[in-house]
Amino acid sequence: METIHIGKSTFPLSGYEMDYYRKEYIMSVDLHTREELMAFFLKKRGKAKFNSYTKIILWKSVVGFTTALKRVFDIIGAGVGIVLFSPLYLFTMIAIYINDPGPIFYTQIRVGKNGKHFKFFKFRSMLVNADKMKDKLLEQNESSAGVIFKMKKDPRITKVGRVIRKLSIDELPQLYNVLRGDMSLVGPRPALPREVAEYTLEQRKRLHVIPGITGIWQISGRSDISFEGQVDLDLQYIRSTSVWKDIVIILKTIPAVISGKGAY
Repeated sequence: METIHIGKSTFPLSGYEMDYYRKEYIMSVDLHTREELMAFFLKKRGKAKFNSYTKIILWKSVVGFTTALKRVFDIIGAGVGIVLFSPLYLFTMIAIYINDPGPIFYTQIRVGKNGKHFKFFKFRSMLVNADKMKDKLLEQNESSAGVIFKMKKDPRITKVGRVIRKLSIDELPQLYNVLRGDMSLVGPRPALPREVAEYTLEQRKRLHVIPGITGIWQISGRSDISFEGQVDLDLQYIRSTSVWKDIVIILKTIPAVISGKGAY
C-alpha cells in the first residue's frame, strides 16, 4: 500500500490503483482531475466492501435457515419415529432381558459437533461385561485403519444382539439423542473420544457438523467400507448437506437395513 498527497488530502492506494494512477494521470497537473480519480477509487472500494458484506450476510442467512430447517425436520422425524416404533421398543427390551439379564440400554460417551462430548444411547446388544472383554480382543481387530474396532464374529454379541444389530434396531434409542440436540437423523456417526484422538486434521472435519443416526456410508456398504472410505463419504455429505439430501438418505436407509449388508 502506497500513499500519495493531493492538495491537503492523503490517499493510500493499492498496488493496482497506484499503477493505474501513474499510467493515466502522472503527467496531469489538474488537481481537480486527480481528486476525481481518488473519489472514483474510494467509491469503487466502498462498493466492493459493500458487496463482500452483502455476500457474507446472505451466506450466513442461508446457512442459518438450513440449520434451523434441519433441526425442525429432526425434531419432527424423531418424535414420529419414537411413537411409531414404541411397540418395537417394548418387544426389544423384553427380548434383551430374557436373553441376557441386565441393563436394557447401553450408554457411552461419544464426540459430537466441535468435539463436544455427550451420552450416547443404544439397546444393549452385547454381554454386560463387553467393555472389559474388548481389551483382550484388540489384536483381532478387523479394521485396517486401526482407529475403529470391528469384528464380524465378535464373541461379546448376544443372540438377540446379532438380530437387532443386523436390522439396526439397536440404534433406535438414538432418536432420544436427536430430540436432545446431541445428534441429527442424518450425519457422520459419532466416534469415541479415543478414536477421535487418533484422527488426522482431515478426519477431524467430521466434527464440523452434528453427528447422525444414518449417513451416506451407512447406505453404501456400512461396515464393509474402510474407515478412510467412511471419512471420504462423510466429508462429501458435509460439503453438500441439505434437508432434501437427508430425506433421500433416510429413504435409502430402509432397504439398506432390510438387506443387512455390511452390518455386524
